[in-house]
Amino acid sequence: MSVDLRGRATHVRELMDDPQADEEMLGRTYQRFGAVNAVVSRPGRLYRQDIRPRAAARRIRILDIGAGGGDLCRLLVRRLRRDGLEADVTALDADERAIRWASAHDVGLGIRYRCALSSQLVEEGDRYDVVLSNHVLHHLDAGEFDAVLRDSQALTAPGGLVSHHDIARGRLAYTAFAGATWPLSRTLLAGSFIRVDGLRSIRRSYTARELAALAPSGWSVRSRLPARLELRWEAPRAGT
Repeated sequence: MSVDLRGRATHVRELMDDPQADEEMLGRTYQRFGAVNAVVSRPGRLYRQDIRPRAAARRIRILDIGAGGGDLCRLLVRRLRRDGLEADVTALDADERAIRWASAHDVGLGIRYRCALSSQLVEEGDRYDVVLSNHVLHHLDAGEFDAVLRDSQALTAPGGLVSHHDIARGRLAYTAFAGATWPLSRTLLAGSFIRVDGLRSIRRSYTARELAALAPSGWSVRSRLPARLELRWEAPRAGT
């Protein structure tokens, strides 16, 4: 049966978003995200182009909104240490289960874990040099989407960057993910939500045109391979 990808399937819910989701399966999902996202999300590009140049000048602050199991935060800290650089990294998620799992698997990296909404950090007056997310935008309804973008701007220090990354919905992305994960569904991905939720994520995600139509003034949308979108905003420098 062919899947209709002409519009966002906002009625489809990802299994791991269910408050009653099996926590053992959640744990296995978080544990495997790092390997899957290394291929799907290509976070090395984000590090090389946006994180490392800023961290080379001084110690910076990084916020990951909707950090889930914290795999992106751990990758960034490891690469910074490899390059002799430092940053204060905060993993933020509103799901206590995710923060509990991520903090238990910090492995001495010193990441700060917060179970909170981005609006709470705004109220506290926090500021960061880089505010980012990965695979979060497609989870949000219209009100949440607008709120996260407003909060992201409010949390960004002068001269800082907001970089929200997500999947680009399309037939190629859906077919490639389905084909690549099918042989692993009984081995590496067994007992996790990755295959089912990955396909649902693609169905819920935006095309570049759809995301650009929602982007407020001053934001830009960039298309990346493989089937990636970046919603980006750069804060003016102080005094400009």
